Amino acid sequence: MRVLMARFGLCAAMLLGLPVLSMAQTAMPKLIKIIVPFSPGASNDAVARAIAVPLAQRLQATVIVENKAGAAGTIGADAVAKSPHDGSVLLLTSSTFLTAAATAARLPYDPIAAFTPVAMVGEGPLLLAVAASTPFKTPEDLLAAARAKPDGLTYGSAGVGSIGHLATVMLSDAAKVKLTHVPYKGAANAAQDMAGGQIDAMVSNYSTLAPLMQKEGGRVRALAVTSKQPHPSFAGLPPLASAVPGFEMDIWIGVFAPAGTPAAVVERLNREINAIAASPELAVLLGPDGTLPTAMSPSAFAARVKDELAKWKQLAATHKIVTE
Repeated sequence: MRVLMARFGLCAAMLLGLPVLSMAQTAMPKLIKIIVPFSPGASNDAVARAIAVPLAQRLQATVIVENKAGAAGTIGADAVAKSPHDGSVLLLTSSTFLTAAATAARLPYDPIAAFTPVAMVGEGPLLLAVAASTPFKTPEDLLAAARAKPDGLTYGSAGVGSIGHLATVMLSDAAKVKLTHVPYKGAANAAQDMAGGQIDAMVSNYSTLAPLMQKEGGRVRALAVTSKQPHPSFAGLPPLASAVPGFEMDIWIGVFAPAGTPAAVVERLNREINAIAASPELAVLLGPDGTLPTAMSPSAFAARVKDELAKWKQLAATHKIVTE
């Protein structure tokens, strides 16, 4: 009788055009692995571990974090691309997922076809900074000097194809200036040399620059944020758009699943991760770097990923930026 009544109710709802509600929550894996394609202790690793605990509670599952570093994040990403597409293995990565894909001579996966974007955890700006020993007090000062002496100013980055490298190339194009790139093995090394006056400028995240801005006599000076509007975390710093109209660049942290993961699983993960990202606990971790929670549907995140990859690919092709 109960079966007949359930079937009758379902048929009646369909005939009346009413929405049919699922009788149970979406079945989720009992063990979920979040792969971070960078070393333990890095910012993405910290975010993954901060998400893992509340996600486990919300899903009533075991959630573990595993680091698979190497090759600018492609080793970990490849492991996820080849994992079961049931929501049991996720990738937590950042904008470098796309910059690496845009500049790599070869990739073991297709960054669009091999993954399903799940949720953007948050996004925020980079900072344009200079050595405090330079006379530059505003982004206009730096750009005016670069126009007056093409290739006469130097900038550092974490290496060829890094987010700081590509962001500065994009800025140079937009401002119509020429700067000389000095690649380093890591953004921290570039920042140290900038503080010492070996290079003039760099575009980097706040965490890398903060120790040199706040300590040691403030040997690094931030000039602007790369976001289109002033950013609440960096009061007093103008957006680069004030000197270069239309310039805008934010970096993000996001979660991906292997392609083919059921839509219901992706939607459930999206809801839970959005809620966790907006929590006060995660704000404490993300806030100092200027990363703000960004609730975005899987389809909106997928569109953002596709657009950004095309942008970075075009920039890399124009400037012949290729990494092995």
